[in-house]
Amino acid sequence: MFSALIKRNSLYVATIFTGAFAFQAFFDATLTKWYENHNKGKLWHDVRGKFVEGAGDEDDE
Repeated sequence: MFSALIKRNSLYVATIFTGAFAFQAFFDATLTKWYENHNKGKLWHDVRGKFVEGAGDEDDE
C-alpha cells in the first residue's frame, strides 16, 4: 500500500497534506482540552459571572 502512495507525486503530496491537516486538528483539540483542564477556574468563561454581574440591569442611554 505504501508503494502505491508514492508512485505518483500527486498522491504523495496529497497524502502528506492530508496527514498534516489531520495531525494539526488532533493536536489543536488535544492541546486546547489540556490547557482548559490545567487552567480550570482561571479562564474567562469560568470567571465571567464575577465581572459581568448586574451589567444587564443598566440602560446605555
